[in-house]
Amino acid sequence: MKDILWLIQNTLRVTFRKKKNIIMYLCMPLVGIFISLLVYGGDQKTVLHVGIVNQDQNKISTDTIQFLKGLENVEITKIDEGQVQRKISSGDLDSVITFEKGYSDSVLAGEPGHIQLTSIKGAAITAYVKSYLHQYIDNIATISYVAGGNREIFEQMYQDFQHTEYNLATHTLEDSSKNKFMTNQTIGFLIMIMLMSAGNMSEIILLEKENRTYFRLLSTPINARKYILSNIIVNMIVMTIQVFITLTIMKNVFHIGINMSFGSAVFVMLLFSLIAVGISLVIVSFSNSRSAAGALQNLIITPTVMLSGCFWPVEVMPKSLQKIANFLPQRWTLDTLTKLQEGNEFSGLYLNFMILFTFAAAFFLIAVYRFSRNNTTQNFV
Repeated sequence: MKDILWLIQNTLRVTFRKKKNIIMYLCMPLVGIFISLLVYGGDQKTVLHVGIVNQDQNKISTDTIQFLKGLENVEITKIDEGQVQRKISSGDLDSVITFEKGYSDSVLAGEPGHIQLTSIKGAAITAYVKSYLHQYIDNIATISYVAGGNREIFEQMYQDFQHTEYNLATHTLEDSSKNKFMTNQTIGFLIMIMLMSAGNMSEIILLEKENRTYFRLLSTPINARKYILSNIIVNMIVMTIQVFITLTIMKNVFHIGINMSFGSAVFVMLLFSLIAVGISLVIVSFSNSRSAAGALQNLIITPTVMLSGCFWPVEVMPKSLQKIANFLPQRWTLDTLTKLQEGNEFSGLYLNFMILFTFAAAFFLIAVYRFSRNNTTQNFV
């Protein structure tokens, strides 16, 4: 045990003596948070700037303008007819509504008309205002139709319509989807960094073999088992720190709701860290040099991270690629986190945890077998 502790201490000291390693192992996982904030952290509220030209100057047109002013996310500006083209073309206004003379009479007649909507930004901008405006005008036209041309009855019903006695209370619910997307984006980037970190830490084995340090160590009471075990522990220490730093800063600094308990998220990511270590050891066991390990690492990590949905939702990919993703541990890690976000009980996800444990065990068994067949590893098994 004393030898293992010395190896761990020595590896950590040599690794983090270089400042670039501190940045790569401890600061790089935070890049995912900043990417997520840039993609999803902006204010999604859009304010429509609508100009009003009132040529009718009637009570109904005035009330219609007041109704438009009461709409959320709509800013009304009264302008003259001669300003319409300039305001629209310059982008000062998204659209202009013109109430032509005769608008009120057409509504009273039950055939709304004499209203124009001008915009160069298309239906995506005007649809919101048009839907509310048409509904309001149709209500007034219906009142006129029910009144049957009787002015007094119309006035009474119109007044009742304008001064309804019932109150409508609205409550805004927090949109948790944005936090979910930000969490998935950040965790996806963290998964990639953890895989790369595990690969780089395991490459220390090959580096010390190339420098002949490994064989000098084996000439001491330290054997191959202790050496490999110390490398695994160092890997786990580094990735545990990465997980805690990333999740803590997400929750306490940027206040990104992960929609699950902190402990559950940590457990899933630490379980994936075992998988990452297993993959890195498999890569090292199949490599004879650091350059070969680096090439194999890029060949495995980059495509699998992309296919598993770490950078974008897996649902946007073709069905054939989605089927391939089901065989990747990164996909099952994200799926477990997503189910926790959706409110599934931790104990109800035993199948996901068993699959992740199986991935980790499979990779470690492959690594053990390869090391046992490698004469230069000597006493690993």
